[in-house]
Amino acid sequence: MTEADTTEPPGAATTVDESVLDEPAWASLTGPHAHFAERRGRIVRYPVDVAPFLAIDPTASGPVWGDLAALAGPGAVVPLLARAGTPPPGWEVLREAAGVQLVDHGVAAEPDPEAVRLTEADVPEMLDLIARTQPGPFLPRTVLLGTYLGLRHRGALIAMAGERLHPPGWTEISAVCTDPAHRGRGLATRLVLAVAAGIRDRGETPFMHAAAHNHNAIRLYESLGFRLRHRTVFGQVRVPGVVRGR
Repeated sequence: MTEADTTEPPGAATTVDESVLDEPAWASLTGPHAHFAERRGRIVRYPVDVAPFLAIDPTASGPVWGDLAALAGPGAVVPLLARAGTPPPGWEVLREAAGVQLVDHGVAAEPDPEAVRLTEADVPEMLDLIARTQPGPFLPRTVLLGTYLGLRHRGALIAMAGERLHPPGWTEISAVCTDPAHRGRGLATRLVLAVAAGIRDRGETPFMHAAAHNHNAIRLYESLGFRLRHRTVFGQVRVPGVVRGR
């Protein structure tokens, strides 16, 4: 995998503002997803049954750990925010892992005639598929964040992908997964391209996140026309059981 390539391919959009992707959760929760936002002081987040993401007001200065603790509650597990700095004593860092952000660089997006729109009625099947494939966070109401598409075989859900974070002008493709018994048939590719087509139809631009160690997925996304924009760190931290100040 190479460093970010900013050379635009023929026909690619050149006027899309990528700066909102520096803080995609903040841009989403103060923009198109503002109706989901829960806020305490300088911290904003999605409801805990929708998405695990939260963000710090980019204009904030000084420690924000008190706001975060008050919003999340004692003992809660929340994302580790790089902008917050080193957690104070009592906060337990549970994990840190390298990640990448990829953006549309000429994706050949196209609808898939066999893909079906998934709704709240499909959530039990979606959660089962997520549990068996572990593509990343997907919660009981994540389906409300955007369009989710699936492919079925003999009535059973065997692959899915959908929309998650929604900074202005952009939509993240997420929850890309395929039942292990049906891998190797290009189902994930078909769904990524179909979700991307829906995003493009709204005049928006697709982007994605992936674990940096998932080289196969990154190679697939790059082959579809995504480019590496940014390297990041995914992490989790546990709020102290008793909060002792800011």
